[in-house]
Amino acid sequence: MKKLISFLFATVVSFSLLAQEWDREPYQVQNFNGSFSNLEVKTSGGSITVKGGQSGNAKVEVYIRSGNYDSKLSKSDIEKKLTEDYELKMVQDGNTLRLTAKRKNKNNDWKNSISISFAVYVSENISSDLSTSGGNISISALNGKQVFTTSGGNLVCKQLKGDIKGTTSGGNISIEDSRDNIYLTTSGGNISAENCTGNITISTSGGNLEMDDLDGTIKSTTSGGNVNGERIKGELKTSTSGGNVDLDELSCSVDAATSGGGVTVEIKELGKYVKLSNSSGRIDLTMPSNKGITLDIRGSKINSSLSGNFDGKIEDTRIKGTLNGGGIPVTVDAGSGRVSIDWK
Repeated sequence: MKKLISFLFATVVSFSLLAQEWDREPYQVQNFNGSFSNLEVKTSGGSITVKGGQSGNAKVEVYIRSGNYDSKLSKSDIEKKLTEDYELKMVQDGNTLRLTAKRKNKNNDWKNSISISFAVYVSENISSDLSTSGGNISISALNGKQVFTTSGGNLVCKQLKGDIKGTTSGGNISIEDSRDNIYLTTSGGNISAENCTGNITISTSGGNLEMDDLDGTIKSTTSGGNVNGERIKGELKTSTSGGNVDLDELSCSVDAATSGGGVTVEIKELGKYVKLSNSSGRIDLTMPSNKGITLDIRGSKINSSLSGNFDGKIEDTRIKGTLNGGGIPVTVDAGSGRVSIDWK
């Protein structure tokens, strides 16, 4: 299995150094008394980190740095810019905590701008609405409805439960140890999902997909990247317009397709169906032979040594019939590519 090592490493480094990207010490720390069920955070250019599972009251740390990475700001410089050009609000409105940082005008002089980031520590049972126009978002240990979006940063999600919806226009996405309803999209980055359960939808317009230890109803698409997966249960539907598909140790129903790359699928335990398609590339399938299977295999050349009680037609380019009395439909179409089937 080819791991997305460079992506994962970059993402880990990105967030482990997040505090260093801001100032060493927060510009401001504020505690809020009471029990909150909703959190709203909006900033025009900074990053957002939300950590749940905290006992007691909510705590907010504000980090401010210069929009020009090469320059440093004194506290008086920050206060002047906040007074003249920015609006920073942190308010408690009933059971909702609202944090906002935005420009007072539409001046796009980034060299003289500041980046305002938030780190928020709250209880576990809270729903959030987070948005930033360019920074990263890291969210963890929350139970509820989570909606978060960034125009260009990365998304990192851990230990989330409930309705989870995250979007980025160009960054990478990683999610792990989460469950229930997961919907994550990026216009161009990679996506990694690990140890998650439930209804899972992940989509990227051009990046790679990495899926490990998932269980549920899983839909994943990429317009041009590769698809990799291991140890998946439930039902998987995945596709790429031009990349490779590499799936190992599946115990699920699977529908996988690519328009031009190779397809390699190893099934440990058959689900309700197997459907593999490729417009012109090779398909390699490994699966158990101890089940009743209904076969419909097409390709420019088929290599398969059938074991068991087969009834049907075997040709160089087509296999159609039943194995062990028939049952689970296995449909493979490689177009002008070759097909190889190995039985376990």
